[in-house]
Order: sequence, then structure tokens, then C-alpha cells
Amino acid sequence: MAPALRIATCSPLPEPDPDEDLLLAALHRAGIDARMAAWRDPREDWDAPVATLVRSTWDYIHMVSAFVGWTERVERVAPLFNPGDTMRNNVHKRYLVDLARRGVPAVPTRLLPQGQGRFAADWIEGCRFGDLVIKPAVGAASFGTRRFTAAELDAAADHARQLASSCDVLAQPYQEEVEGRGERALVWIDGQFTHAVRKSPRFEGGDESVSEAVPIETEERRVAEAALTGLDGLLYARVDLVAAADGSPRVMELELVEPSLFLLQHPPALQRLVTALVRRLGA
Repeated sequence: MAPALRIATCSPLPEPDPDEDLLLAALHRAGIDARMAAWRDPREDWDAPVATLVRSTWDYIHMVSAFVGWTERVERVAPLFNPGDTMRNNVHKRYLVDLARRGVPAVPTRLLPQGQGRFAADWIEGCRFGDLVIKPAVGAASFGTRRFTAAELDAAADHARQLASSCDVLAQPYQEEVEGRGERALVWIDGQFTHAVRKSPRFEGGDESVSEAVPIETEERRVAEAALTGLDGLLYARVDLVAAADGSPRVMELELVEPSLFLLQHPPALQRLVTALVRRLGA
């Protein structure tokens, strides 16, 4: 009997998942009975002992507590990939502050707690970032992400104030290097970095622009490996890097919950992911 695997998604998807069809087809070829299942679907029996792979659960940002509870429920009865503890610690971008404290080069980040919007103007002023980006501390894609110039601090405070009515907010200096070099997204699967792509900057309402696979530079790999230090049991990860003014890489995002893995850009990564799932499922 073929091992079963549920691939957790959301319904409706806010945008197509380019990894979905590729992964499903490859899993079926490998003898795994894989199917998509929306994590909020009340008809789905999440207490059934079936392994679950979290992929495109992109709406969890609007109901984080429910998502955290769902990971705990699923993991009580069957394997969950990535591990629940890892994902629960990754949904909030305070991890960027934690990485910096550990000495991992990361984009400077300041947090404004939910409900503290009345302090937004002073918080923005205290950042002293010049051009800056304001976005939710729990977010996916470009939701709520906006750039403001140094002459638009009042507008930045207004945006932060609005966001803080319903979530924690973070501010970061705008990384000018993304306009030329772009972000580098390094994909990690089952213990190994497989490939990288170049991503263009993306703000609220914008589309993602992704290159073909590009080589991973030595310093990029070093920083990305440092970001993943101490994380056990990972099946996949994505580390998004941006170049500082001196050209050195620093972490923009550490994606351990539902990142696009850009499998189309590098077929060996798809095969590595499938092979790892076959082994973990005992197929």
C-alpha cells in the first residue's frame, strides 16, 4: 500500500503555487499517495494518522493562533514537515532580532507591539532608518508591506498605526541594493543548499519576479548556514539574503513554514525533496 501524504494548502489560494503540480506529480511517480488539503477545511479529518507536508498555507497570517493550534493537533497523531516547534517559532519575524543577537548578519529590525499604535510616530522617529519599510511582523508575500522615504515619516507612522490595531509591526531600513542585485533566495532541502534565485523587491499589490537558478556564493552560504544553526529535523528552508552597502550578505527572511522553493528553476531540488519524503515516510 502506498504511503499517504497530505500537502497542506489554503483555499482559495491568493496566487498560484508554481511548486504544487511539479511536487504532486513527482510524489505520485515515487509511489506516494499525495493529495492537497486546505488546512482550514472542516471536512478534513486532521486527527487521522496521516503525515502532513506544509506548503502553501498562505492565509495563516490572518489567523495565527488557529494555525498554531492546527500544527499542534496534526503533530499529535502523525509526522509534520517541517516540525511544529520550528514552524511555531518562525511565524513571527522577531526571529530576525534573535538572529542578530546570535551574531548572524541580519537586516536591522525594530518591533512595534500590537495595540501600541499611539506610539507609532515616536517609534518611527527612533528608528532613524531614513527610507524604511513597514510591514506586519507575521506576514506572507507582500501583504501590508510598504516603503516610505525619509520625507514620508508621517505616512509611515499612519501605516504602522493602522497595522498595530490588529498585529505586531516591524520596521526595517529600505535595502537599496535590492534594486540592482535583488534579493538572493537560497533554497535548503534535507541538509543541503540546492540552489538560489534572484528575487526583485515586492510591495503590497505587486507581483513576484524570480530569475532562473543562480550560483550560491561562498559568503552567502556561510551566512545562510549560520541562520540555520541549531534547527533540527528540517525538511526544507529558504534563506533570503540582501547585500549590505559594503556588499556583505545579511538575512532578510528565514522561511521555515510555507516558502516557495522554486522547484521549477532547479529540478534536482525537486528530486531531493521527493527522495527525502520517500525516506521519511518509509516508502
